[in-house]
Amino acid sequence: MASFRTNSLFNVSGKVVLITGGSRGIGRMIATGFVANGAKVYITSRSATDCEATAKELSALGPGLCYAIPANLQHYEQVEHLVKELSAHEQVLHVLVNNAGAAWGDTIEDYPDSAFTKLLTLNLQRVFTVTQKCLPLLRAAAAQGGMDGEAYKDPARIINIGSVEGLRVPNHETYAYSAAKAGLHHLSEHLAGRLGWEGITSNTIACGPFESKMMAETLRTQGEIIKNLIPLHRIGTPEDVAGAAIFLSSRAGAHVNGATIAVDGGQTVAMQSMNIAKL
Repeated sequence: MASFRTNSLFNVSGKVVLITGGSRGIGRMIATGFVANGAKVYITSRSATDCEATAKELSALGPGLCYAIPANLQHYEQVEHLVKELSAHEQVLHVLVNNAGAAWGDTIEDYPDSAFTKLLTLNLQRVFTVTQKCLPLLRAAAAQGGMDGEAYKDPARIINIGSVEGLRVPNHETYAYSAAKAGLHHLSEHLAGRLGWEGITSNTIACGPFESKMMAETLRTQGEIIKNLIPLHRIGTPEDVAGAAIFLSSRAGAHVNGATIAVDGGQTVAMQSMNIAKL
């Protein structure tokens, strides 16, 4: 019999979750949400100190647990190390959150070639690499979820953390970041079309402004201006992005595949409306 109770629809207790870039910012927000709802969470970041400290802090909050696997995902061999370590402890991976990323802003005249390479590698290519290497664990989770005839009852989930800058052209010079995020959104749809047949969904959360280290200076200098561009007139909170990730990972989001969900308070559509008004 179908259950429409909140504790069933949005239940992620006991699920195994990997969050890249999980020691700070949006990754930490999502990790906190999963741990608070009983999941077994693995986080990775290039700083072993930060990664282990965050895992310890989140595990103390409970009721779920958090473990650290430090890795610098710029390097292909570090992705292999990450998945090897995860596979040594787990036989399945129910949820993969591809969050690790970097940003860079500079004028079109001075934008470094090395920055373009760094951002396209970490924000786009390594999402594919991590997903590719995690496929055996994701497929095992899909099989564990069981079948209802030919339909998957509880798919494995891939959640890619995109950006509103991948949905529209930003009004500041972040060329590689916005291009990589737009590519990520398309990659996420491509993965959904291919892996959905195997019981693995792929969706994107396109984040607007959140209070993270990446956004700290921008919010310090332009915070009020940014709020005035958002219909709900506030910056995103940890609950906002964690809630979206939990929805996509739970029974409530089991039939969502290939979607891009903007968690931005309506900023993107407001910008589109303002552009139309100027025509």
